[in-house]
Amino acid sequence: MKTITILVPCYNEEEVIDIFYDEVVKVINDIDYRFELLFINDGSKDRTLAKIISLRLRDSRVSYVDLSRNYGKEIAMAAGLDYASGDAVIIMDADLQDPPRLIPVMIKEWEAGYDDVYAKRSSRKGESFTKKFTAHCFYRLLGKLAKVEIQEDTGDFRLLNRQAVDALKQFKETGRYTKGLFSLIGFNKKEILFDRDERVAGKTKWNYCKLIGLAIEGITTFTIMPLRIATFIGSITGIGAFIYMIYIVLRTLIIGIALPGYASLISIMLFIGSIQLVSIGVLGEYVGRIFNETKNRPLYFINKYESTKV
Repeated sequence: MKTITILVPCYNEEEVIDIFYDEVVKVINDIDYRFELLFINDGSKDRTLAKIISLRLRDSRVSYVDLSRNYGKEIAMAAGLDYASGDAVIIMDADLQDPPRLIPVMIKEWEAGYDDVYAKRSSRKGESFTKKFTAHCFYRLLGKLAKVEIQEDTGDFRLLNRQAVDALKQFKETGRYTKGLFSLIGFNKKEILFDRDERVAGKTKWNYCKLIGLAIEGITTFTIMPLRIATFIGSITGIGAFIYMIYIVLRTLIIGIALPGYASLISIMLFIGSIQLVSIGVLGEYVGRIFNETKNRPLYFINKYESTKV
């Protein structure tokens, strides 16, 4: 009998762990597969780890990896993929916004031959218009800039077969945008539409600063287009400045007087200076990522790993 690992990254999720476990168990108990519930404790500061250990004492299918500190969800998922032992892996959030009722549907598509069965959100309850709109714009922008097709309105909720998992495990970069990596590995994909529910309890760990950081990570990881845009703007500005310089020289030679315009000159200098600073900032984002990758540091360290393996 094949084994399916349900991979659950957790950070301060003590309020939802038990509810999540109960809902998932209701579903998987009726499925004719062996299951491993693999929780990744991402340096939680509440009783998340204690809750997971308590579940393990009740159910031998529960495994956990306790990371040495909070590394963020992207690294937590990478750790989970490293330790997942199943023939397929289902990545889910603990807050039940990823409904367990889709697990049988994903397994059915996997059995039909698909390697990556991903859930696409047709609606997103409990999220503000601003968040939905900015997410919509980001996915479209990244899709236009990236060389690979990025799945729009799609999170981490998906089933991956062992071949896809092994492919993802080969990516060891520290600057990770896993949603893009899912597209980068290719393989035979299947889309499932679902309505995303609100959190059953607790508060989201994401804020706009983190989301902006993730967006920058996604863009700089999968495209060099910002560098090309900076080069293009710099070239256009340079050409405009050269034409204006010729105009000033010719006007001075013909009319014989210097052209007054202190305010316009200062405005142009400030405009060009701002473009230079923005371009340097874009370049710095890429250089910083090169610097981090060249250090070749481990992605994570763990305090403890307890598995269902005998």
